[in-house]
Formats: sequence, C-alpha cells, structure tokens
Amino acid sequence: MLINVYATRRALPAPTFPLKVVARRDRTDAALLSHLQGFMGFVMDRGKRPMTTTRYAVLRHLERVQHQLSVEVADEHRAAFSSWALECNAIAFFPDSSVRTPEGAVLVEARTGDGDPTARVPYPPDAVARKSRTDVALAQHGVQVPPGLPPVIAEVEVALRAPRAVAERCLALFLCVVRAQSLASDNPIPVAELRARMPMAWAATSPIERAFLASEAPTRQQIIDHVWRRESLALLAWALQAIVELPLPTAVCDAPALARVMFELDAEAFVGDARLRDVGMLLDALDLHFRFHWATTNARLKQTPSPAGLEPGVVRERLHALNWLVHFEDAAWDDVTTPT
Repeated sequence: MLINVYATRRALPAPTFPLKVVARRDRTDAALLSHLQGFMGFVMDRGKRPMTTTRYAVLRHLERVQHQLSVEVADEHRAAFSSWALECNAIAFFPDSSVRTPEGAVLVEARTGDGDPTARVPYPPDAVARKSRTDVALAQHGVQVPPGLPPVIAEVEVALRAPRAVAERCLALFLCVVRAQSLASDNPIPVAELRARMPMAWAATSPIERAFLASEAPTRQQIIDHVWRRESLALLAWALQAIVELPLPTAVCDAPALARVMFELDAEAFVGDARLRDVGMLLDALDLHFRFHWATTNARLKQTPSPAGLEPGVVRERLHALNWLVHFEDAAWDDVTTPT
C-alpha cells in the first residue's frame, strides 16, 4: 500500500520494519510548502467546508510539517507502521484519499470531509504535558478556556529564530518605540538622529517599521501601535535573558526600566553574544499566552472584563513576539498573526 506521511518532527526516527521510501522531501524543498497549501485546500474543499475542531487541528498540523514521505507498506507491517508514524508525529494520506491518524482512524474523508468522531490529530508528548501544566496554571488564576484548544508546537518540532536575529529584532523594536513615544509626548526625536545613534537597529527594521520611521507625521494609530510594541520588545528581551522575569500580563511593562536596559546595551555585543533561554521555557510562555489570548479575545467579544485582570494589549503583543520566535506560519515580523 502506498501511503503519504506528513510528519512534524524535525528529525525522524528510523523505522524498525521494512519500509520502501518512494519519495521524500523536507522544508528545504520549496515545492513542499506549495504542496502543503494545496493539501489544506483539499481538507477544506477550497473553502466550501465549514471549520471544525478536527479540520482546524489537521490544518495546524500541516502548517508544522517538516517531512513528507511517500512510502510503500506491506499489510503485515501495518501495525509497525502505525507505531512509527506516531513516533514521527505524523498524519497520513491513504489510497482512498482519506486523511488518517497514525492508527488509521479517519480524520478527513475525501467525499464529505468528515471523519471518525473519536479520531484525534497526534501531538508530541511534551506538547501534551505542557498543555496540562498550563491548564493547571490557568485554573489557579481563574482563567477558563475551552479544553479543546490544541497544544502549541513541541520541542521536537520547533526551530527557533537565531539568537542574533532575535537581538536585532529587539534593537529595531526599541528604535521604533523610542520614536513613537517621543511623538506621543509631543517632543519628537528626529529620525536622522535616531538612525545615527542606532545604526544596527535601523538596519534591522521591517518594511512597516521603515515606513513609520520615514513619515514625518505618522497617524495617531501608527504611533499607538508602535508604542505598544514595547510589550513585544519586553518579551523578546526576556527571551534573550536581558530581563530576568516575565510577570503575568496584567499591566504594561515598566517602560523606564526597559529603556534603561536597552540604552545601556552595547549593540554589537548584544547581537554577537545573544543567547536564548531554554526552549522548554519559551514554549511554556507560548502555551500560556496562547490561552490567555483566547480568554481576553473571548471577553472582548462578549463585552465582559478580561479574566484575572489580564491586559489584552500586553497579551497580544507578547503572543505576536512568541509566534514570530517559533516561526508560526513562517511569517515575517510584519505578517505574524495571533489566531486562537
């Protein structure tokens, strides 16, 4: 039987049974991304099917796929294949055009798009354990979220941004925050002066940031948006260990303290010596803020107070930074989204 395997682990375990690999590609092959987008269209029947919990989980899985293999599996090795596919954290496309779990349960049937109600997209054990720990923390803080919200990306799946890139992003954010805050206080610092004082920061700016800096009279909303970016900056500075603690997002960050940290940095040393915190700690923060974001968004839609005193703007900015850090949807800084 020919089966297409879609695995999210960065490194695949070797099979312990006879397996013929007919074709194989990974993230280094640009054609894989195009193929995955087409596969997502198949799952949703090009937008004709309504979103369901299972289809959403399948789409998120496909976004994280690191390897796609076409393999031939003999019937007598199907049980061994299932165990291996589970270890790879894979879903499979079968000859009947169904999308299935490693065990063979149907997630998406070709004709209807439906599946076995008991079928579940697989998640690596560390992601499941992380979600369980977060659920306990949320209960302690009195924050309720749907139990069906999926785990975030796992350690065996994630490829973090390079520490140097994170440090450069901090510099660019700080440059824009300084400019925005000076405009907000009606004491604008000239862009030419900022560029001369922070050349490395200028070089690291995104297209939207460059457009903001190029404007002599940005809109009020542009100024507000870039002032809020100090919360993304605080998150990334914490990720780089420049800030010791990341408090609960119940209030805006200590802007003067953050500014002191950034102004006292030697930019070249900051970038050259950049080191990220332990990946597990970063993913813990991602999992927590992903669920915080659901809770604050739900409260906004229902026009009720945010639970546990959470500040929605801080949560949103932190999740933006975290999603960028883990390459969510492979988006550049300006294009990062924070869906829940």
